[in-house]
Amino acid sequence: MTRLRRFKQVDVFTAEPLKGNALAVILDAEGLTDAEMFAMARWTNLAETAFVLKPESPDADYRVRIFTTDKELPFAGHPTLGTAYALLQSGLKPKNPGHLIQECGVGLVQVNQLSEGGQAFSAPPAAMKPLGAEHNALLATALRGGKIQADVTPVAADMGIIWLVVRMESAQDCLNITADAAAISELQTRLGVNGIAVYGLHDKNGPADYEVRALIDEDGVLKEDPVTGSANACLARVLKAGGFPDGAHMAESYRVRQGTKLQRDGRVTVTFVDGEPWIGGDTCTLIDGTLDL
Repeated sequence: MTRLRRFKQVDVFTAEPLKGNALAVILDAEGLTDAEMFAMARWTNLAETAFVLKPESPDADYRVRIFTTDKELPFAGHPTLGTAYALLQSGLKPKNPGHLIQECGVGLVQVNQLSEGGQAFSAPPAAMKPLGAEHNALLATALRGGKIQADVTPVAADMGIIWLVVRMESAQDCLNITADAAAISELQTRLGVNGIAVYGLHDKNGPADYEVRALIDEDGVLKEDPVTGSANACLARVLKAGGFPDGAHMAESYRVRQGTKLQRDGRVTVTFVDGEPWIGGDTCTLIDGTLDL
């Protein structure tokens, strides 16, 4: 038997509709089977669809399961912010004013409400593994058109979702990449990563501190994620581990632009509180209604 379930489709990492990364949120997912969740995720055909459930931990405000069209993720960044925003907009009162505790596949993740608007999540810890030099030639093929910064070793950062974080010589080198799908697919297979996150420094008066792109091969199809919370969380961990090579001020906060090549304008703010990175941004609602599911 179907039932009416609250549903929102939100745009994450933007205050301007259609400029960020879309997310579908089913706010009343109790009773749905795994097969039904996968079917819904395939139907929305978005990068991720989030399903809100009652928490199992007494410390959590809610539990979320995150599905792509073909797999479940233990954690992802833009679904974390988008789900928190959708719940707050729907009237959820946090157990602790000012922040939410999300329960998901990696455990408990705190999401703060920012005084200037938007939300920020606490980046989970990341296990890091430098890329072996034997993969350099394949990586250069994968990122053809852009210049990889030779003196910075790429790092696979694992926080439930695994990104190979690669520094380019500049923000423009990020934008110059014409990625090779076959090479990216081979790297993903060899390294066991979900995708490649490239970043480069903007000029001093640029639109942000860093330009970021997230490149993924899915079943032989090259995709680029518009704005990626987990990739930015991994980048924050990598920059911290590297001692903030672009200046000590980055240890306080920095700004990211992502989605430029897709005609998006995603904006991510990374702030370090007691040395720990928080990944923040705005969200806006595009669709608000119910599903008969």
